[in-house]
Amino acid sequence: MLEKLQTIINKYESLREESLKPEIFEDMEKAKKVNKELSSLERTYELAVGYKKALETMDNAQEMLATETDEDMLEMAQEELDTAKEDIEKYDYDLKIALLPKDPNDDKNIYLEIRPAAGGDEAGLFASELLKMYLSYAQRKGRKPEIVEEQLSDIGGVKFVMVKIAGNSVYSLMKFESGVHRVQRIPDTESNGRVHTSTVTVAIMPEAEDVDIQIDPKDITMDTYAASSSGGQNANKNQTGVRLHHLPSGLIVNIGDSKSQMQNKEKAFAVLKSRLYQIELEKKQAEEKSLRGNQIGTGDRSEKIRTYNFPQDRVTDHRIHESWSNLPNIMMGNIDDIIGKMVIDNQKKEIKSEIGVRFNFFS
Repeated sequence: MLEKLQTIINKYESLREESLKPEIFEDMEKAKKVNKELSSLERTYELAVGYKKALETMDNAQEMLATETDEDMLEMAQEELDTAKEDIEKYDYDLKIALLPKDPNDDKNIYLEIRPAAGGDEAGLFASELLKMYLSYAQRKGRKPEIVEEQLSDIGGVKFVMVKIAGNSVYSLMKFESGVHRVQRIPDTESNGRVHTSTVTVAIMPEAEDVDIQIDPKDITMDTYAASSSGGQNANKNQTGVRLHHLPSGLIVNIGDSKSQMQNKEKAFAVLKSRLYQIELEKKQAEEKSLRGNQIGTGDRSEKIRTYNFPQDRVTDHRIHESWSNLPNIMMGNIDDIIGKMVIDNQKKEIKSEIGVRFNFFS
């Protein structure tokens, strides 16, 4: 156990020393790689150092209790021992989390897709509110959202929207948002004051890289179309929209938000790769779930995960059986507590799953 922690400490300190060498800036790719690895190890390094110090304090206090005769010194040693034991228990748990196998997609950018499901116009209106909630959340967290494709209804609801969100560890923040979001409220169009229930599906897909998915050009057919625009002489005349059809999977991607056909083509291929990658991830998750038993919500877009009850001013996440009030504040993008609770619950379940295999040396 201590050898493993010492290895982490040595590796971090070696990387830190390397990052301070002037010559590293002659190779910016290497500098970027070293700094990224440093950042990923920093939390574990701090915990490992703290854990070792707490163990040393405990050993010293126990030695003092065994040899000291002065009552004041014995009292001080007992206090240090009690504090050290509390610290060790906390470090023990935090290290279990830090040493969990990392999701290889956690550092990736994402594509967020929102679609109305059951409920007609009301579902589309709620989809537009979820879009605003996620855009606000992403911007407040310093991430960069970009609407890639958007289809709106005549009354301002969303028929379909796809957003690329870029930045640090976006997937790790938002991966548990995939699933069916249910809303219960009285629609503006309801004259009798009845509460309606509608649903919206949310999909979170990590942005695929070339190393993740390889697409054979022979498996793709591409055609162009006149993308909609805000008007002007060239409205609906230029064939800037791109439609890709992936024959083996049947997936179709339409992108027409840019005035450049080349840009739309690049975006369409990026989206197609991410959708294919998501299919592979869902297959893998299904296999792991059957092998490991029940886990936290897998991110399956068919899974009902959350209910937004407006008459009762309550949001309930059905995976962790927890509710929050102040719905207007939540719909403004203040979902940090919800996402934080999901992350913690997932960590607890992963620890429970792994503890007998990987972490028995902590006991």
